[in-house]
Amino acid sequence: MAEVKLSESRDLTRIERIGAHSHIRGLGLDSSLEPRDVSQGMVGQTQARKAAGVILQMIKDGKIAGRAILLAGQPGTGKTAIAMGMAKSLGLETPFSMLSGSEIFSLEMSKTEALMQAFRKSIGVRIKEDTEVIEGEVVEIQIDRPAASSAASKTGKMTLKTTDMETVYDLGAKMIEALGKEKVQSGDVIAIDKASGKITKLGRSFSRSRDYDAMGPQTKFVQCPDGELQKRKEVVHCVTLHEIDVINSRTQGFLALFTGDTGEIRAEVREQIDTKVAEWREEGKAEIVPGVLFIDEVHMLDIECFSFLNRALENEMAPILVVATNRGITAIRGTNYKSPHGIPIDLLDRLLIITTQPYSMDEIRKILDIRSQEEDVEMSEDAKQLLTKIGHETSLRYAIHLITAAALNCQKRKAKVVEVQDVTRVYSLFLDVRRSTQYLMEYQKEYMFNEASMVDGGEDDADTMLE
Repeated sequence: MAEVKLSESRDLTRIERIGAHSHIRGLGLDSSLEPRDVSQGMVGQTQARKAAGVILQMIKDGKIAGRAILLAGQPGTGKTAIAMGMAKSLGLETPFSMLSGSEIFSLEMSKTEALMQAFRKSIGVRIKEDTEVIEGEVVEIQIDRPAASSAASKTGKMTLKTTDMETVYDLGAKMIEALGKEKVQSGDVIAIDKASGKITKLGRSFSRSRDYDAMGPQTKFVQCPDGELQKRKEVVHCVTLHEIDVINSRTQGFLALFTGDTGEIRAEVREQIDTKVAEWREEGKAEIVPGVLFIDEVHMLDIECFSFLNRALENEMAPILVVATNRGITAIRGTNYKSPHGIPIDLLDRLLIITTQPYSMDEIRKILDIRSQEEDVEMSEDAKQLLTKIGHETSLRYAIHLITAAALNCQKRKAKVVEVQDVTRVYSLFLDVRRSTQYLMEYQKEYMFNEASMVDGGEDDADTMLE
């Protein structure tokens, strides 16, 4: 009988994807906003990180709106990494949205609408509301199931208690279904929202901790609630202004957020929402949480977008704007004029500029160490030194690309540690920009539409093609 091979089943609870900045955990600053040399995946760029830390503190205080910061530096000097570090340091409450300068050019909506939506995605509203909640420990659940399937729906009773009182509640079909979904049983401490009927399982009562010999690691024990069964609780919801816009502008309301069909949102809808949010702020029902909008490759925006940004930054509801570019003095898109970073002078005047510096050999080595660890590649000391030298002479990005390629070459020769020979092999297989340019210069006559052939004998080529 043939042997049956069973394929290994992999645990797919976590998606294991390693991105360009997946090693970044924060800005790597201490409590006094001083940058540590190597921390939270960040290496070097101490001045830029210190400046970003000050901006971060400003965002957390939430009092200043419409400030704009420009991260300017050569390619591969960690501009996006600093923005990612800021996002990680802000926490979940503060909205952070990220887009590239070219993302706003779409046939579905205008450039200014795309920018406006990005702005409003970066502004959070923390809404507080009082709700009636029934909170207690489940003593007993009795469900009467009808004998015939065609008979009336299920009914039942549930006994809830606190330290002071005990009450029996009648259950309808919907409530029984909700209790079944949450797998509620006697001994659980639950909270029921009176307005929506939503059931939340808070944990198991300490008094029932000895009911079972074995418990799952996720079992949480809580005290039996005290006082009245019915309580008033303050619930806080965090939403962005864009989410409120979408819900109010579409006929399908809340579902529009999931379909992604936002389209252009009318200015009147936004005005009404802003008025309503302002009312809530005055009543103390809501507060604004200004977040961060990060626009990478900002030189890709054109003159209309820049004039929109000028105006949008003056609004008191504006988020903190962080833009990044690696361009020098270049043309402003949509005009014939040149300007530093391809940004008009009037907008540059509003920006606080943070510059990033090229990495030293020592810093490149530390970054390569972190990336090797992140990509789970074991590398010998000599291989790391060679890779550092390659990174210094070519570019850091090229050296980082070689890590995985060298690890694959190492696997091919059935070794565990990446050696110098693996790095040398992939260095010869994959060209960097400088060697690729050199190759083009040597063999450019063999390529189509090259400048040399156009100058030397464009007419001869044309004649040959006609023959």
